[in-house]
Amino acid sequence: MTTLAFIVVAVVWLFASLYFRHRLALAAGLGAGLAVVGWLTPVNVLAAVVVSIIAAVLVALSILPLRRRVLTRPLFAAFAAHLPKLSATEREAIDAGTVGWDGELFSGRPDWRRLVDRPAPALSAEEQAFLDGPVNELCRLSDTWNINHSWNTVPEHIIRFVRRNGFLGMIIPKRYGGLELSAYAQSQVLVRLANAGGGVTYLVGVPNSLGPGELLLKYGTEAQKDYYLPRLSSGEEIPCFALTAPTAGSDATSIPDTGVVCRGQWQGREVLGMRLTFNKRYITLAPIATLIGLAFRLRDPEHLLGEESDLGITLALIPRATPGLDIGRRHLPVGDAFLNGPVRGKDIFVPLDDIIGGPAMIGKGWTMLVNCLSVGRAVTLPTGAVAVGKRMLKGSSAYAVLREQFGLSLARFEGVQQPLARIAAFAYIIDAARSLTIQSLDHGEKPSVPSAIVKYHCTELARCCALDAMDIHGGKAVMKGPGNYIVNAFESIPVAITVEGANILTRNLMIFGQGATRSHPFALKEMELAQRVGEPGALAEFDRVLFRHIGATLGNTVRAFGMGLTGARFAAVPGDPSLRRHYQTLDRLSAAFAVAADVAMLGLGGRLKFKESLSARLGDMLSALYLGSLVLKHHENAGCPHSERPAVDWALAYLTHAWQEACVEFLRNYPARGVARALRLLLLPLGARLRGPSDAQSFALAQAVTTDTPLRERLIDGLYDEDGLNNPLTHVDRVFRERLELEPLFQRLREAIKARRIRKLQGVELIKAARRHGVLERDEARRLFAFDARLMEVINVDDFDAADLCRKPYDPADDTCLPDGLRAAV
Repeated sequence: MTTLAFIVVAVVWLFASLYFRHRLALAAGLGAGLAVVGWLTPVNVLAAVVVSIIAAVLVALSILPLRRRVLTRPLFAAFAAHLPKLSATEREAIDAGTVGWDGELFSGRPDWRRLVDRPAPALSAEEQAFLDGPVNELCRLSDTWNINHSWNTVPEHIIRFVRRNGFLGMIIPKRYGGLELSAYAQSQVLVRLANAGGGVTYLVGVPNSLGPGELLLKYGTEAQKDYYLPRLSSGEEIPCFALTAPTAGSDATSIPDTGVVCRGQWQGREVLGMRLTFNKRYITLAPIATLIGLAFRLRDPEHLLGEESDLGITLALIPRATPGLDIGRRHLPVGDAFLNGPVRGKDIFVPLDDIIGGPAMIGKGWTMLVNCLSVGRAVTLPTGAVAVGKRMLKGSSAYAVLREQFGLSLARFEGVQQPLARIAAFAYIIDAARSLTIQSLDHGEKPSVPSAIVKYHCTELARCCALDAMDIHGGKAVMKGPGNYIVNAFESIPVAITVEGANILTRNLMIFGQGATRSHPFALKEMELAQRVGEPGALAEFDRVLFRHIGATLGNTVRAFGMGLTGARFAAVPGDPSLRRHYQTLDRLSAAFAVAADVAMLGLGGRLKFKESLSARLGDMLSALYLGSLVLKHHENAGCPHSERPAVDWALAYLTHAWQEACVEFLRNYPARGVARALRLLLLPLGARLRGPSDAQSFALAQAVTTDTPLRERLIDGLYDEDGLNNPLTHVDRVFRERLELEPLFQRLREAIKARRIRKLQGVELIKAARRHGVLERDEARRLFAFDARLMEVINVDDFDAADLCRKPYDPADDTCLPDGLRAAV
């Protein structure tokens, strides 16, 4: 064998062993054989020596007793000293979730078949009937303008309808009188109710998210379930959940509200109970709630329950009629007028039986909360973002066609096509992420990391959609009134950005912060083993996990480098052949992400949790992979219609470029500069070559959503679509479709103007001139006159008598609103 051939074979041996993750013994055996060949044939001595050394190391590592004594034991001690200890709070947060597709992406070798083969989410006939019946009826009853402006509250007739028709019991099983809808069906209900505004949506959504109903289902005693769940299902009880305190918002573990175990009088007898003192704010539905879920820290200073004094966070149910409970005045949230306010109490006595789950659940409140949050966060807020994306696209794509400037519809201007494309692609991404993450709930998963991803990214993308829609509509969007279908979403999106973990917290601490331990295939097990140094069997188990981890990291490094050089063109992926390049790119980026995550976790250890900007960028990389994967799956679920490709291609270009930008910023700011340079060479061997969406892609996507196409229909599917004074969005869409039908007549007018048969006029005057000069027949002119009237209803904005805008009439003689020092001046 020649030296060159020997070196090529050696490189192939090493590359294949790592890329395909061969067992150590197999790799060592192949290496030993290759070393023997090197010494028995006339090859370069240095090459033979290098291969022999590598083979000898692999052989030594294959001898378990030797490896564990010489290498694993000191590494075990070093890991125990280096790896961060899991706090009780972190442990509970991690245990609250399950690992799904996020774990596949963290592995660096995602099993794409597992994703592709998952069935598409669907509604049952019963669920569809509920949507087409009570949900549509609730939309007909709701008047968003009056709720938000005239009344600034949800009227009693809406609340009665919601209670009587089971909306408060969508998650409750039928045996308790509930509707027992799937998570996907609940989401579809909330998408349709978006037309009714945030006041009605939160009235329905909050009781079916984090609150007494879900907590009772998971943790309540049988007696509590039998009593409360039927009452919640029938609407006899309206629930709320009081968690946030003035000094403990996102940091819910710092709850200052307290309960003290003591004896007291309850319904005429002395019982063991708790004396509660609390001050809660931002509590949705508090103004009308009859049953308040409460989170507090329970203490037992007299040791009536045991030796512990601080028993931990505990959850209880407090009926509104409880003496001393104070439901304060309403808050005034930004945007939609949903019911929200403070809840307070001082030295309120309740029995221990009011604890959700009874005394056995004392101190387990944080576990209960994070368990339910990982579910609720995946439904309500991403669904709200879906509704925003769909509504902004439906209105903006229609208005851009109907509104003309400089003789052209807005949809023909490149400056408008760019935001239209963003809205369309973002709506597609949000819907894919929402529907497929929610589907995992119906399969029994508790996707804590994916729920954080969709909460953050869906609400942020929805914010972008609302901003772009405002720009496209211009003055139409900034004038409030019953005909404005844009401004409510624009004003209300900060609520979704803020609640259930503010987005800054979610991005910087939760996505990768939880994913680094929960979703990583080895990290959590290593952290657990590092706390068992000296225990029987711990060293052997650590050795097994550690070398699997090392093998995976080396394999991912080789895969990332190899696929980076080849553009992943040889990666084997399933799915529709037309999507092959997208799957291959994500496959490559998953391997690169896994390497970056391992290097950061090993190099920074416990310090990584304090490097929030680095953690956030790793989270952005994971999120881009997760969202891109679900975009492909969403497209596969539809049968990969060619009509959707403009949205799919734009979305994947955007997400992979976002991954690259996050990776570059991570490497640019990684503190160990030598490591960062080596990583850049390995992960981006040909440089940052992924490009975002091109102008041509944006223009193609904008054109696809400004005509009546299957893509546009899918993107706006699920919204309430009945005509009515309370649904201006459907009105603009109807006028848009009419405009498309009348295009031949408008084309005839343009040709007549170009031929100078008629002058260049507008609206009614143009139609009259065309009729006079024989360009239009009488019936054609009538159709255009009727269309023009409907068009002006869309383009015009609402105006009001001054008295109609005053919630509280202004009295010139009333100077109580003036500071004392200014009263004399006026």
